[in-house]
Amino acid sequence: MQSTTFRRTAAGAATAALAFAGLSLVSATPALAATSQVSVVHGIPGTPVDVYVNGEKTVDNFQPGKIAGPLSLEEGSYDIALTEPGAALTEAILTVDDAAVPGGANISLVAHLNASGQPAITPFANDVSRLDAGQARLIVRHTAAAPAVDVRAGGEPVFEDLTNPKEAKADLPAGTVSADVVLAGTDDVAIGPQDLNLQEGTATIVYAIGSAEADTLGVVAQTIKGLHSAPGGVPSGSGGLADRGLTTGWYALAALGLLLVVTGAARLVPVRRS
Repeated sequence: MQSTTFRRTAAGAATAALAFAGLSLVSATPALAATSQVSVVHGIPGTPVDVYVNGEKTVDNFQPGKIAGPLSLEEGSYDIALTEPGAALTEAILTVDDAAVPGGANISLVAHLNASGQPAITPFANDVSRLDAGQARLIVRHTAAAPAVDVRAGGEPVFEDLTNPKEAKADLPAGTVSADVVLAGTDDVAIGPQDLNLQEGTATIVYAIGSAEADTLGVVAQTIKGLHSAPGGVPSGSGGLADRGLTTGWYALAALGLLLVVTGAARLVPVRRS
């Protein structure tokens, strides 16, 4: 077992808060200003957690590579804690008190490794704007401990020099695309190839996760549907790895990520990782 210490500075929290404020503005839907559609992506290898909300355990053993949600998250305040699976609440590895959760956005919160291999939580505003007939949206997010990469479709680069934690996106003709990830400017394959079924009227979001150094690179895919019809609400997302039936628990996970990037009020303590 080795010990990793999580640190967060006040300046970093302030910067993240400003960034999240921008996300809320670009993805807000006035008709549903009191709620957010939130999905949570767990992209930290080897780090399952139990989640507590307001002192009650709500999610057991949330596993890496899973997608939680989507859910409609109401504005409100929550006390959040994460523990290693089976550990007591008094042994929390991260706590957040009075988490103020905003509303009016479509967001994916990604727990992942940064470029240096340290755990991080990054919020992304999901582009849920309407698509033309016959079109699909592909979004690629670099959330892995790996250098800059190019993303190729059919062997040809479509997104180049993508770095952690950046994203790239394009609207493409619907269909199946064979995609892989290579080190930027080379033909050295880091991930894939993998067939992506880009369905008409959907946004497919592909996350590169894991660590190049630890040889744990992989992908997690999320799909947001209903981008052709006139919006009667905020489009939601789904993923082939999504867990179902734990709605209350996803409130805890979403509140955790939102609070970390909005208020910077988290208390971070050492966590053991195998």
